[in-house]
Amino acid sequence: MSTLRGSLQSISLMDVVQLLGANRKTGKLLVTQGAATGTLYVLNGDVVHAESPEARGESAAFEILEWDRGEFEFVSTKFKAPNTIHRSVPDLLMEAARTSDSRRHLRAIFPSLNVVPWPTLQEPRLTEGLRIFQEDRRCLPFLDGYRTFQEVIAVSEQSEVSVLQACAQLKQAGRLKLLEPDAALRATALKGGIFRRSDHVELAASHEARWKTLGPYGAIARVRILWPEGPAVEQVRFVRDMDDRSIGIPKELMQLWGLPERMDVTVRPAP
Repeated sequence: MSTLRGSLQSISLMDVVQLLGANRKTGKLLVTQGAATGTLYVLNGDVVHAESPEARGESAAFEILEWDRGEFEFVSTKFKAPNTIHRSVPDLLMEAARTSDSRRHLRAIFPSLNVVPWPTLQEPRLTEGLRIFQEDRRCLPFLDGYRTFQEVIAVSEQSEVSVLQACAQLKQAGRLKLLEPDAALRATALKGGIFRRSDHVELAASHEARWKTLGPYGAIARVRILWPEGPAVEQVRFVRDMDDRSIGIPKELMQLWGLPERMDVTVRPAP
């Protein structure tokens, strides 16, 4: 049952969370900002879990509490959710404010989370002489030159602020480069035949030449293909005189993925 709803332009989420805490409410606080949706799970006034498009737990709560446009609705209901947040409401809101300030500073350094961070040195030289917190160091093994910031955050299970703080220090020390290897291509059916096996995708040789200039990519044997239904990693063959705006994908794979011909996909090298 909906007991509270409104616009984020008339009241902040922090004020809403404080109100729910003061009244020891239990239920879901549903928040929308544009196409993004988020949920704060409230138990006896405390926020015990949160989910956003990009995160779970505290990281998601901090992200949602920054939203200042859109709508919210609190639904009084019982729920099943993991207990991922263990702070009191005042502590959560204070940490959210601190995290918001840090995020704004770091986003000025890294405006896009869809680029690929690439460390130019290996450990221990990578972090030698740098004061990187132990928690922030946990993301370092995932900075492989293939994953975007968003993917590093997801696979390392570290917060956006934690990952960006570590990368900011590396960048300031001249030990991190930002790569943009993504190619926006159109999917075309690759027909099999006597001389053409269907166990790989095909790309124009110009893509291989460009990728090899970026640093971490040597012999490229596989590519990562992303489309709205999810990612896939496949063997690749580079072909001369092929349209560099297309990617040839075996018809069997396209049918398996439910990928219609001529759909736009994003492609980059994969390890």
